[in-house]
Amino acid sequence: MVRLMLALILAMACLRVDAQDIEPRRWAQMPSGLNFIGIGLNYSEGDIALDPVLNIENAEVQLAGGGVSYIRSFGLTGRSARVDFLLPYASGRWEGLLNGELTSVRRRGLGDPHIRLSMLLYGGPAQSPAEFASAPQSNTPVGVALSVALPYGDYINDRLINLGNNRWVARPQLGVTHNRGPWSWELTASAYVYGDNDRFYLGSRLETDPLWALQAHMIYTFRPGLWTSLSTAYGWGGESQVNGVDKNVKVGNWLTSLSLGLPLSRTQGLKVSLLHGVTQRPTGLDVDSLIVGWSMMF
Repeated sequence: MVRLMLALILAMACLRVDAQDIEPRRWAQMPSGLNFIGIGLNYSEGDIALDPVLNIENAEVQLAGGGVSYIRSFGLTGRSARVDFLLPYASGRWEGLLNGELTSVRRRGLGDPHIRLSMLLYGGPAQSPAEFASAPQSNTPVGVALSVALPYGDYINDRLINLGNNRWVARPQLGVTHNRGPWSWELTASAYVYGDNDRFYLGSRLETDPLWALQAHMIYTFRPGLWTSLSTAYGWGGESQVNGVDKNVKVGNWLTSLSLGLPLSRTQGLKVSLLHGVTQRPTGLDVDSLIVGWSMMF
């Protein structure tokens, strides 16, 4: 039974299901000096496709969680900039049939915190709230960002499935937005650069090649605070090696999302997103997610 459990967990742990995101209005310009706090809740469930030689069938994952976030907008070398901080929490259950026997594992705890610094290089000068309200905005701002996942989530090295990754992940980003009336189109290119995990299962070493990702968004704004978006994203690469041995598991994920932003007051808003992800490879994860977030400006 122990060998069956370990085989199932190892197969699931090799799937990179925690990397990609899909976020509209990532490059929206803000006046300097604003603060935002937010609380988000999410629920995901999906089917895991594994190599048939493992004799694992009906593998599934259910993941519920949330997080708290903080955003601060400011001026950096005369350009509009912001810093984002996110602390996630999750509770998950993974299960499957191995040689006809049900095997499952549960995890609950903190995920890796994320911090992101971004600025608009073109079309986004630093402005006070009064200047922002009176000055025309650029039709095509261009921005750059660096997001970093910090290795402080819950992690125990004798477990193959953990909510934390025990390694740094740096994510440089380049984005462009084009605004035309109530319509906006966004395109973001990202690279996930993984540090090594020297405390992978029972002291082994996990290395992962970079994961490349593109995401595009079509956004319609009805009025300030009320908007909807249709989004799509694709990520590829991210092949892993354990103790130098190639696991021959690459990521090929296609994501689509529908989001709605609702104003609750002059300083509060609600965002609801439906996300669907489909693997484009023989092994991977097909997932559906519901995400609800509340934010307040001060």
